[in-house]
Amino acid sequence: MSNAPFERYDAEFLSLSEQVKSKISQLVSKSADSEIKYCQGLLSQCDDLLKQMQVEARSVDDTTAKRELLQKVRVCKAQLANLRDDFSTAQANAEREALLGGNADLETGKSGGTSDHRERLLKTNDQISKQNETLDRAQRVMAETEDVALEITSELGRNREKISSSHQRVRDVSGLTNQARRIVQSMSRREVQQKLMMYLVAALLVIAVIVILYAMGK
Repeated sequence: MSNAPFERYDAEFLSLSEQVKSKISQLVSKSADSEIKYCQGLLSQCDDLLKQMQVEARSVDDTTAKRELLQKVRVCKAQLANLRDDFSTAQANAEREALLGGNADLETGKSGGTSDHRERLLKTNDQISKQNETLDRAQRVMAETEDVALEITSELGRNREKISSSHQRVRDVSGLTNQARRIVQSMSRREVQQKLMMYLVAALLVIAVIVILYAMGK
């Protein structure tokens, strides 16, 4: 069962992923802020596409098709997480190379002070890289938590529908039970009436026989 919007988002996600890979490979030789921001923008677009793909997958009624589409979303999320890690690593390496290259030209006559300054810059850069990695991991955890919350919400919705359906069936059965009780009560009343009629007829017959016998005796 095909889903045109989902397939369109999937194709766009793959295209953006290829662009991100290309930009990451370029960061090694070209670490300009514009390139970094452009790559970050591509990653953000990939994240938005994943959210749209997830919405489309959850809107599918067929259980099997929904499971397959959600599995595709999980695969794409893993790919995006790998791209983010590659981007963070490439960005850190590119910035480190830029610092080393920039400071190499200043070392003439200033080897002591420049070396200390470079070490501080490298340590600062490493700290920033670690913070970025921590933020990326936190974002992935939040995304996974959101997925779990959506799954729980969806499951609760299905359970609520089942409970409502069960309540309706109980009401239907209760209605049938009341109707059957009224029918039984009606049949009981008719049986009592029929017995009374039989007793009355029998009594009239007995009286009639007695009258006839009495008349014949005279």
